[in-house]
Amino acid sequence: MTSVQPPAPGRELSNPPSDGISNLRFSNHSDHLLVSSWDKSVRLYDASANALRGEFLHGGPVLDCCFHDDSSGFSASADHTVRRLVFSYNKEDILGRHDAPVRCVEYSYAAGQLITGSWDKTLKCWDPRGASGQDRTLVGTYAQPERVYSLSLVGNRLVVATAGRHVNVYDLRNMSQPEQRRESSLKYQTRCVRCYPNGTGYALSSVEGRVAMEFFDLSEASQAKKYAFKCHRKSEAGRDIVYPVNAIAFHPVYGTFATGGCDGFVNVWDGNNKKRLYQYSKYPTSIAALSFSRDGCLLAVASSYTYEEGDKAHEPDAIYVRSVNEIEVKPKPKVYPNPPA
Repeated sequence: MTSVQPPAPGRELSNPPSDGISNLRFSNHSDHLLVSSWDKSVRLYDASANALRGEFLHGGPVLDCCFHDDSSGFSASADHTVRRLVFSYNKEDILGRHDAPVRCVEYSYAAGQLITGSWDKTLKCWDPRGASGQDRTLVGTYAQPERVYSLSLVGNRLVVATAGRHVNVYDLRNMSQPEQRRESSLKYQTRCVRCYPNGTGYALSSVEGRVAMEFFDLSEASQAKKYAFKCHRKSEAGRDIVYPVNAIAFHPVYGTFATGGCDGFVNVWDGNNKKRLYQYSKYPTSIAALSFSRDGCLLAVASSYTYEEGDKAHEPDAIYVRSVNEIEVKPKPKVYPNPPA
């Protein structure tokens, strides 16, 4: 009997960052991939061609990045700056600043605004169409209960997850105050928040191997649907070893989602049916970030140690791009038993 080889982890991109990968994102228009890193760079790859198309160096580690369109993007840096990067001309300008490292950046196509979240406990909205300079591009500054750790957008809804397990939900059309002020239903620090593609709620992960599935609608019927589940854990000698869940990425076609943990595993889940659909073979080190391409045919995986166990020898930082098979991400139809005759 021939042994079945586990599928390869995907194609490894050449010229990866030289330090920890903070995030990676596919474009909404192509298979271009934007990658931010603690090595102070933002890199633009053509994932299909395995080619580095551009690189921008910052004054400090880059903690997040996002696309504006296929030829430009934005970055959030530990040097307190928010930058616009224009790939086609290889130029950049500083859109504005926070008073502490900028942790998150999201571009809203609905509002035509850039939203940034910082460890200075504020959220800022920017109009990138304004001339450069903070006084011309800053739309508003909104105080948060704690340092901002993760942001996610769907339509005009913005979800902000901060330290202290706070979650604020905003309507981008009225940022004067949150539409909802919530507390994470998980007991431990939030790592990642991502909105459902259908706009009904969000998934939130914690450092303690759990994901919570939440709903915006506050009616009793909707809130009865929320739940949390354990993941990215293993039992060893009778002890439960629990890993942080660093990344969540929703499949754009099926609405299923992948999670990545410090255990080096990527799991795919069907949230509606509360089932795990797939587990990819283990990656060399922690999964720092995940992103599906616009059509859901590719999954980019950042295999990059996130220092959860302090400074120690670790595998080199790498980006894998894998082809996604429908069987890994498509919900399985529920099978109902035949009624008795």
